[in-house]
Parts: sequence; structure tokens; C-alpha cells
Amino acid sequence: MFALVESGSITKYYSGNKGITIGDNNYPKAIFTLWTKDEREAIGIYEVEIDSTNKKDEKWYINTNITYAFGSGKVTGSYGTATAKEHADKDAVDDEGNKIKDEDGNQVINYGLKTNLIKTLKAQAAGELQRTDWYVIRKADAGTAIPSAIETHRAAVRTKCASMEASITNAADTAALETLYTYTEQEDGSVTRPLGELPTLEN
Repeated sequence: MFALVESGSITKYYSGNKGITIGDNNYPKAIFTLWTKDEREAIGIYEVEIDSTNKKDEKWYINTNITYAFGSGKVTGSYGTATAKEHADKDAVDDEGNKIKDEDGNQVINYGLKTNLIKTLKAQAAGELQRTDWYVIRKADAGTAIPSAIETHRAAVRTKCASMEASITNAADTAALETLYTYTEQEDGSVTRPLGELPTLEN
């Protein structure tokens, strides 16, 4: 992305994929690829430098729009301060602060990160258990015993899921949730996250 600076102010933006006109002069799109930085800036065209210092993971935060400014001989696009997404459920309200009810008179809830993360976790656990559901069905249909390894695995999935749910529920805020899901390399070279993982059945 490029910007035209005239009299110290940004007046236009260009994608760099077509020719442009500045005043009475026409320039081919080649100025964006073949001209040097100094040649472009001599006619007021600056490549935009994006400052991502304030940009945060959109899974956990709402980033601001980028604002552009010219200063110190360059055009910079910067993010403002990101806002953490709500970690807890909240009653939905209108613009005047009145609580919003559904057609049955029940309070409408805006679900926070915790509810959605736990919903996803439960679905993942259900998917893992589904892989061995046929053992349970076979036992019900034919009386064939479930192998002890399968029973142990299914119990481990449920136990770990409950533990992970508790960690999510007990997280103090959005930053704490992000930490639970952040993978880091350990001394032994493994990459893990504080939340841990659901057990999976070895093939």
C-alpha cells in the first residue's frame, strides 16, 4: 500500500496495481515496483509502514481500525489499543441499557469466551468418544465386554475434559484465557499449553 503526501499531509492511497495521476503528470504502475524509494518519495509517494505493536490475537481481542499518519519522513499505519473480548456471559441490553428479552420473555444472553470455549471443548471430547462408541453399542446389543483399554481411555477423556473446563471457568479474565491456550516450548523440546490436551486413542 502506498500513500500520496502533499504539503505534509496524506491526500490519497494507492494499492500499487495501476498507474496514477498526480497533478498534470501521469505515471505507470511500474513506479511501485521499478522505481527506487527515493524516486517515489521525490514525487510524494510513500510506501505505508504498518506498526503492529498494538495488534493482538483476534481470537481474544477486538483490534481497532488502522490510522495513518505522516511524520519523520514516512507514512505509518498504526493500531490503537485493542479491547479484550468479554470472557464472561452478560445480559444483553439495548442502547439505553434496558435488558433485552426474547419472545418468550427470557433474558437474552451475550455469551462470553468461556461459554464458547467450553462448548468447543465438549464437542471435541464428544468427537473423541464417538470413535469408540461402537464398543458401547456392541455391548448393549450383543453383551460383548468393552476392552479395559477402551474403558480406561473413555474415562480419561471425560476426566481431562472436566479438568480443562474447570481451568477455563476459573480463568480470571481474557488474558488468563489466552495464557491457557498459548503454546510454549519446554526444556525437553516439547511444545505444550497450560490447558493441556484431551487424550486421543492411539491408532
